[in-house]
Order: sequence, then structure tokens, then C-alpha cells
Amino acid sequence: MSGFRDKGFSDRLSTAQNARKAMLERVRAKPGADDPAVAERRAARQAISTAREARLAEREAAKIAEQVRETAEREARQTAEQEQLLAQEANEIVERAEAAERQIALEAEQKAARDARYAARKARK
Repeated sequence: MSGFRDKGFSDRLSTAQNARKAMLERVRAKPGADDPAVAERRAARQAISTAREARLAEREAAKIAEQVRETAEREARQTAEQEQLLAQEANEIVERAEAAERQIALEAEQKAARDARYAARKARK
């Protein structure tokens, strides 16, 4: 076991210092805000975001247009139903008036026939 070596304090200290240096180098190696690649990625993200917002706005506009269309159809259907009800009521009123006129005419005919029978009976006596 001659290969085993116990790490001392100085070894651990130098290992930690090397790790800090490596992390610092990684940070320094990252491109800055003025790097063209970073600007290109930012522009690509911005374009994606703008396209997403445009799609959302288009979807929202389509939804609103659909609601407006449905509302217009519903109102047109209700108006047609109301007109139909009014027409039915008008027809019923006309039918009732005609029935009343027929009844009055029938009663007048019956009265005239009754009066004629009464007059004929009086004339026979």
C-alpha cells in the first residue's frame, strides 16, 4: 500500500484554489452582452416571443369574432321567432274576428228564419 497517500491540509487548500480558478475561467470564457452570438440569440428569442404574441392576438380576435357572429345569429333567430309569434297572434285574431262575424251572421239568419216562421204562423191564423 505504498501508493496510498493521505492528503494534508495544503493539498486540500491547493485543490480548492484550483477549483476556484477553474470556475473563474469558465465565467470569463462566457461571451459578454455585446457578443454577436449573444445578440443573435436574443434577437431570435425576441422574434419567437413576437410571433407567439401575434398568434395569441390572432386567436383572441378569432374568438371575439366568433362570439359576435354567434350573438348576431342568436339575435336574428330571436327576432324571427318573435315575428313568427306576432304573425300567429295576428292570424288568430283575424280567425276569431271571422268566426265572430260568421256567428253573428248565422244568428241573424236564424232570427230571420224564426221571424219568417212566426209571421207565417200568424198569417195562417
